[in-house]
Formats: sequence, structure tokens, C-alpha cells
Amino acid sequence: MRTTRILGGLLLLAVVGAGGFAALAWRSELDPIKPPERSAFPPERIAQGAKLASLGYCAQCHTAAGGKPFAGGYPLKTPFGTIYGTNITPDPETGIGTWSEEAFARSMGEGVDREGHHLYPGFPYDHFTRISADDNRALYAYLMTREPVRAEAPANELPWPLQFRPLLAGWKLLFLDQGAFKDDPARSAEWNRGAYLAEGVAHCGACHTPRNLLGARETDRKFAGGESEGWHAPALNEASTAPVPWDQDSLYAYLRKGVSEDHALAAGPMAPVIRNLSSVPDEDIRAMATYIADGMGERRPAPPAGAVPAGNGAATVYAGACANCHEPGGPLQFAAPVDLAKATSIAQPDPRNVIQAIMGGVMTPDAAAAPLMPGFAHILTDKQIAELTAYLRTRFSGQPAWTDIEGHVARIRSETGSAGGSSTRITKGE
Repeated sequence: MRTTRILGGLLLLAVVGAGGFAALAWRSELDPIKPPERSAFPPERIAQGAKLASLGYCAQCHTAAGGKPFAGGYPLKTPFGTIYGTNITPDPETGIGTWSEEAFARSMGEGVDREGHHLYPGFPYDHFTRISADDNRALYAYLMTREPVRAEAPANELPWPLQFRPLLAGWKLLFLDQGAFKDDPARSAEWNRGAYLAEGVAHCGACHTPRNLLGARETDRKFAGGESEGWHAPALNEASTAPVPWDQDSLYAYLRKGVSEDHALAAGPMAPVIRNLSSVPDEDIRAMATYIADGMGERRPAPPAGAVPAGNGAATVYAGACANCHEPGGPLQFAAPVDLAKATSIAQPDPRNVIQAIMGGVMTPDAAAAPLMPGFAHILTDKQIAELTAYLRTRFSGQPAWTDIEGHVARIRSETGSAGGSSTRITKGE
């Protein structure tokens, strides 16, 4: 009898717990609407939404390669699997054409779609919850006046039980801090504007803040460095390892043009961000630079670079593949940071960005222009790339040597699908 009572009690607790979780996870479906006409939105509101969409580089994650803008299908690779950007054109069947303004605002602030489904935090609603009601209305107006495109996004590639969306209610309970941004009265208007943009629509911390095992931002380590699509997103606080400290002016130059002569050229996932920001007013770029620079803190001088062992074979590869552009007086100088002793990527905690640049090259911030640096994935072997990466770290930074460079090269080669180079050694002058 005692055992029966215990089992009955456990069953009752399980039923109550399941009912409580169901109540927590349930969200109502909001009524569909007929797609509104463009005339329903004031032109100035649409223009405001266009600026906000550029600040949030919405098109980047909601446009497949070669696809129509905002029609979805972009594969966002995460540690848990691949999530595909959804169609956010006003198509009534495959997009958001039947979404009311209320449904749109709920998705931004709570991560719940019109039908009541919880959204994966690959859509950064943990940032978008900070966006004001007025800016949400503007974004809605802009998106609902885009060209409707009928396009189904591919199914997300996630393992069970992550396909079970109600589990996201528990994730939100633990990690989603809802609520619009509030100004800090002790700060300037420019600082507050920059904080609002960087923490909200621009969601800078989505890449530049480390994440825990459940994929949530470690908010006590804001801007301490993170990752994005196989690249390291460097720290934007006092943990920055940039040889030359970033300041407001250099951050502004980088966000405005994609180049800071003492730091870096925008590459990898940051390149499309810069292209989107090109249409954003100067005052907003300056405001974000002001806010981020304020959090960089005081920096110690970078340690001197180490000595390179004599006879290092990577020096030959460097002379043949790199020196023409990266040594003073070379014939192929560009308006870009060529002093590798100042390069942020070479001073970072791991070698991913250097390897990505060597293998895939670097595009100019203007996507229509030619590459600024060619990729060497098809020319150099994995061993040569690893040796060159180690050589750059030793010669141009005073930081400790990187570990597992060969492993990083192999993983990046596998992820990018690029073919290996020949075994032919590069010599100076080739």
C-alpha cells in the first residue's frame, strides 16, 4: 500500500508538472489579416523602417544566396544544427503577409510567431525585445511594403528533442530578459542612442558575446568575444587583444567604411554588416562607436613580437604569397591595414580568422569590387597554411603561440569545402 501511494504521488507530480509546462509553453494564435496596401503606411515610417532594417542587417539572414531579398533560406550554422532564415516578405502563404502589427511585435519582443510557435534564438529576439514600439511599427511598415515572394524556407536541421519547439519556453524562462531599452540619465544622448542601437536592432552582442552550453549569451561577459559562422568575433571590451587600442574614431571609421588602418579590414560575417551600414546615417554610426568605445576600458601596451626561428620554411611562403602587399614599399599596396603588427586578427585568442583570410581571401566592403586579398586555399597545402599562420603569430604579435592550428585548418577546410592546395612550395618571386 505504501509503495502504491508513493507511485501515485510521483505520477500526480508528473501530471502537474507536465500541465504547468504546457501552460508555460502555450501561446495563442493571432488572427490572420489581409496584407495591407502600401498606402496604409506613411512614407516617412517606411523610410525609418528601411534604416532600421539596414542597422539590423535583416536581409543578410533572411536572404538565400542568389535569392530574392527577405525571401528566406539563408543557412545559419549553429553548434546545435542549421537554422534557415524565414521568408519575411508580405507573401500571404509563405511569408508574413497575414501577420498583423501585433503579431510582428510579439515575434520581436517575445520570440513567438503569429501561429503561436516559439522561435529559435538564432532569430535574436533577446536583443530585439529592446526595440521601441515606434521602431517596431516602422520595421513592420518597411517589410510589409517589400515585394511579396512565394518561397518556402528549408526545414531546420536540428536533432531531437530540439525540434520540439515548446522546449524553447523553458529556455526563455531562464535567459530571455524582456523589456524595451531604457535610457541611462547619467549618460549623454549620443551614448544612449548608441546603446539602444547596439543592444537592440544591431544586436552586436549576438556575435561578440560568449555563449553558454545552452546557446544563451553570457550577459555577465558582455562583448568579451564570441563566434559567428566559423569566425572569431573579437572582444569589444577591456578583454580586447588588439595591438592598437580601439577608440571612438577608429570604431567609427571601421563601421562606416569597413577599414581601420590600425586594426582591421571587415571580413567574414562582418563584411555584409558593413555593407548594410553604408546606408545608415553618420550620427547613428557615430553613436554606436561612442557607446562601444566607452566599454573598451583602459588597455595595457601590447607586448613586443617574438623572434622567428632561423630557417623557418613559412618565411619562404610569406615572402612569395604575402610580402608583396604586406611589406612596406611592396608594389601592391592598398588603402587597407598592411602593417600586420597592428592586425587585430593576429592578436586574437585563436587562429580562426587568420586561417579564414589566408584560405578564402578578403573581399572589399563593396561587394561589387574585386577581392582585396585573394584566397590561397587552392594553392597552399594544409601544412603550409598552418606553418604560415604560426609564423604570422610569432613574427607580428607578442602573444603566446596558438595551439591546434592544424586542427583549425582541417576543420575550416572541411566546413568550406575548398580543395587542398598542391604540394608545390611557393618561393619568392613566383
